[in-house]
Parts: sequence; C-alpha cells; structure tokens
Amino acid sequence: MRSKYLRLAVLTVAVCFAGGVHAQTQSASAQGPVRITLDDAIQMALAHNHNLKAARTTIQQNEALEITANLRPNPVLTADAQFLPIFQPNKFSEDYINTTAQFDLGLSYLFERGRKRQHRLQAARDFTAETRSIVADNQRTLVFQVAFQFFNVQLAESTLDIAEQDLKSFQNTVDISDSRYKAGDISQGDFLKIHLQLLQFQQDVSQARLARVQALVGLRQLLGYESVPGDFDVSGAFEYQPVKLKLEDLQAKAIAERPDLRAARQGVTAASSLYQLARANGKVDVTGTFNYDHVSATNTGSFFGSFQIPIFNRNQGEIARTRYAITQAEELQLAASDQVMTDVSDAYEGVRDNDLIVSLYLSGYLNEARLSRDISEYAYKRGAASLLDFLDAERSYRAIQLAYRQSLASYLLAVEQLREAVGTRSLP
Repeated sequence: MRSKYLRLAVLTVAVCFAGGVHAQTQSASAQGPVRITLDDAIQMALAHNHNLKAARTTIQQNEALEITANLRPNPVLTADAQFLPIFQPNKFSEDYINTTAQFDLGLSYLFERGRKRQHRLQAARDFTAETRSIVADNQRTLVFQVAFQFFNVQLAESTLDIAEQDLKSFQNTVDISDSRYKAGDISQGDFLKIHLQLLQFQQDVSQARLARVQALVGLRQLLGYESVPGDFDVSGAFEYQPVKLKLEDLQAKAIAERPDLRAARQGVTAASSLYQLARANGKVDVTGTFNYDHVSATNTGSFFGSFQIPIFNRNQGEIARTRYAITQAEELQLAASDQVMTDVSDAYEGVRDNDLIVSLYLSGYLNEARLSRDISEYAYKRGAASLLDFLDAERSYRAIQLAYRQSLASYLLAVEQLREAVGTRSLP
C-alpha cells in the first residue's frame, strides 16, 4: 500500500513538472526568439563547443598517463616441473615424483634504481600542466572567434536596419516622384531614373538579410547547435565605447596572463623533467628472485640477483637528446614572449587607429551626411534641386552610414583582439 502511494506521488510530481516545463516553453515561445548577449555567447561556447570539449579530454588523457607513470613493476611468478616420465608412463609413482622429479616455484621483482618512478610521475605531471595551459589558450582563441562572429551579427543587423530605413525613405521619394510625374512636374526619364534607383535599395536589404543569416549560423556553430534554438538572436549595444590604456601596462599583463606563454614556460619545466628521467633511466636496475625447489625428496630455497653490466648502454643518447630539448624549449619560450609583445603592440595600434576613424565619423561627418541628404531630399521634393544632386546626396549618405558601421565593427573587433593579445577580457 505504501509503495502504491509513493508511485502515485511520483507520478503527480512528474505531471506537475511536465506541465511547468510546457508552460515555460509556451511562455518562451510567446516572448519571441531567444536573445543572448556577448557574455552569454562566450559562456555557451566554453560549455558546448565540441572542438574545445575534445581538447579538454587531452587533460584527462594526460592525467591517466600520470597513473601509468606512477605504477610499480609487477612481480613475476615462475613455475616448472622437470624430469617427468612423460614417455614412460609406467614409471609414474609417488616415490618417483618425490625422489626423481624436480619442481620449482619462483618469484622475482625488478627493483628500479635512480628514483625512476618518481621522475616518470613528475614528467607526466609537468606535461599535464602544460596541456592545461594549451587548452586554456584554445579557450582564448575560441572567445575571440565568438566575439568576432557576434560583432559580425551586430554589423549585419545594423546594416539591415539602415538599409530598411533607406528603402522606406526612398520608397516615399519614389511615391512623391510618381505623383509629380503624373502631375507633369518631372519628366518620365527623371522618374524612371528614380524608380530604377529603388532596385539598389532593395538589393541592399536583401544582401543585409543574407549577411545576418550567415553570421548567425556561423555564431551558432561556435556556440554548439544544441545550445541555442534556430531562431536565436543577439542582444547588446552596437556602439562606440572609448578605451584608454597604456601599452606598457597591457604588455606586462600579457606576460603574466597569456596561456600560450605559460605553456611555453611549462614546456621548459617538462623538458627538464624528461632530462632527469633520462638520467635516471641510465641507472642499472636490479632483479631479485626467490626460488622454492623440490628435488630428491628435499625442499630448498634459493635467492638470486641479476643486473646488466653498463659497459655499452648507459642511455647516453637519450640523455644528450633531452639536454638539447631543454635548449629548444627555452628558445621556444623566448619566441613565445616575443610573440606576446608583438601581438599586444599590433592590437594596441589597431585599437588606436580604429578609434581615430570612428571618432572622425562621430565628430560631425555622420550628421553632415544626414543633413545633406535631408536638404537635398527636401529641395528635390519641392523642385528646388536637380535629380542628380538628390541621387548623389542619397548615395553619399548611404555610403557614409555603411562605412561608419563597418568602422565601428572594426573598432569593436580591434578591442576584442587586444583582449585576446593580453590573454584576458579584463583589461587594466
């Protein structure tokens, strides 16, 4: 009876839970597509990106290698029976087995010298630490790729927005021109020129929509297809935010934060561990054996010890190779340090240059282009300006608006590239 009530309670909870999930799903559907911020996108990518998840398994693989490196040699059990009358079975008897046949049982163990196991374990741990830093560097690259694609989506949506506004505005101009043509205020040639110009605006909208869809698909691939629905969208301000930083502070932070440089330093440590292991492997191991023997009705025990005489092979080649590997790792560390300094310098100059360009647009060029377009449109609609003047002002306005949005996207990407070069999203 008690189990019956328990099953009923579980069923009731399950039904309530399913109803709640269904209600939440309906609520989410009613609210429209899922919108994610840049921080949301980065967290989703770090949690769901399949390439990154595959890279993380290398850490687990190396941790498994640590277990292998720390294993001791297995003891060896040997047994034999000698002088059995296999081809003369009539001699098989208890007395023959006890007095003539010989039985041996042995146990041997390899005693490693030179602390080989400890050196193997240390080398494995050092490689695991280096692998962790390499995976962290993969995360750094992925975060930049997500930000790059996120801003591509924002650029595409901003371009689509201005293209739709231009199309709506120019459609109004076409309608007015149509009325003027019918009233005889403008010629048919001028009206056709204006009407044909409408095609360019329609193409701009179509291309912007395609760019938006492609950018969203690319972003979804980085996030993991299962992490967001197909109709998701991005959320966040696509606007200029000045960044005031000093190159020296950025370079100092990059030297401390960049995971690839940290991996290069750990590579030197791992190479040194391999050198110590090579030297330890040059030490001669000893095999100790205990044998129990039964022969001639007598039980005896024997102890043996064996080891190689290190006349020729003392692991000289591997010792020399790992010593050179340390030099190689040290040079790679210096090269990585130089690369960090170069990356930060390039990214810093990229931010400064793009900041200057965006500032120029915001200093008045955007307003001037809009004002010029509005004046030309107003004058043309009242017959005070020529068609060519109006179309030229319209093209200039559209070109400047598009160029500004592309410059803004380049600036935002330059800031993200600076974050990637420093190795952290928290700039000093």
